Amino acid sequence: MILMDGKSLRNKILEEIKIKIAKDRIKTSLAIILVGDNEASKIYIRNKVKACEEVGIIPVTYLLPEETTEEELCVLIEKLNNDGTITGIILQSPVPKHINFDKCSSLIKSYKDVDGFVMANTYNLYLNDEKLVPCTVKAVIKLLEEYNIALEGANVVIVGRGNIVGKPLSLALLNRNATVTIAHSKSKNLKDITKTADILISAVGKPKLITNEMVKDNAVVIDVGISRVDGKVVGDIDFESVSKKCSYITPVPGGVGPMTVAMIMENVLIANEMREK
Repeated sequence: MILMDGKSLRNKILEEIKIKIAKDRIKTSLAIILVGDNEASKIYIRNKVKACEEVGIIPVTYLLPEETTEEELCVLIEKLNNDGTITGIILQSPVPKHINFDKCSSLIKSYKDVDGFVMANTYNLYLNDEKLVPCTVKAVIKLLEEYNIALEGANVVIVGRGNIVGKPLSLALLNRNATVTIAHSKSKNLKDITKTADILISAVGKPKLITNEMVKDNAVVIDVGISRVDGKVVGDIDFESVSKKCSYITPVPGGVGPMTVAMIMENVLIANEMREK
């Protein structure tokens, strides 16, 4: 079994981005908006700011109070859209219940949408014209490529059909000629589906959902799920049992998570190129 080390690959990619920014004297900035006082979101933002500072991207954070109105948030996004010094924009989720996240995030100009969620970027992914691809999707693809895992013709099962990972990841894999099955909470006989996978990817957020008997021998297993159990961060995969059976596996933490932040930095550079064009 080979452990797919997301931390090392993250560091390698950030170093490459840092060198490119310094060499080409690229001036970029990333605006990050948080509405409310969500502690997990604050940790995510700190990680993004730290990565920006590592590579030479200027982070601009907007920490807005819980009572911020939807109208006020939309005004800020439009202001950042029209600010030539801002390369990329992230609206951190979740937002307070009185704000419609989809409505507000859809206002971000497609070439500043470094999260890759705006409709135009989703449509580009659908058309196999990948530009700003969702960062977790890119993280999974990069890890598979780094370890020379062939996607063409591979049977890939994704457990989870969410808009952030499952659905867009299925498109990215189809673009690379994989044969893709999406399983979800309504799927019957989940074990029979997952056992067919050459590459099994779980993105549910349910601890130890995937057990040893659900994985075929020598499968590649990618764990995108994150949960907290007794103060520890764990994934969807029962790592202890599954790692004895598979050929490659990502740890949690230390697998897909660190790579997601690196892909945001990469998307900022892509956004900069799109803006220049």
